[in-house]
Amino acid sequence: MSVETEAETDLTEDVDELAAELGEAITDLPVYREYLEAKETVESDEDLQKEIQAFERLREEFMMARQAGDATNDDLRELQQTQQELHEKPKMEAFLQAQSELELRLQELNELVSEPLAVDFGQTAGGCCED
Repeated sequence: MSVETEAETDLTEDVDELAAELGEAITDLPVYREYLEAKETVESDEDLQKEIQAFERLREEFMMARQAGDATNDDLRELQQTQQELHEKPKMEAFLQAQSELELRLQELNELVSEPLAVDFGQTAGGCCED
């Protein structure tokens, strides 16, 4: 059984507070707000949601056919074409761009946090099951 000293407890609380502040600061970034706006735009577009659902069904069917050994190159081309058409929709394209920009910014922040740790903070904090 370990006994945590008051100094260790204070340091832990300080680090927790800094982490919470970092999270809050990230939510104030323009890139994060742009991502949320683009996401809301996609989620509130009923027609686009139907197209996303249709694509997801097609992808699921393809995955099942591939697992069964029944998927063809034509099936793959159809799936890729459907995905490309979906991604070219202006609202979806804006969302994907905003998502990509947010991911890049989060990666930059991860590198800043990771540098003094000598580990990849985001990957280490992300879980135990790495490929």
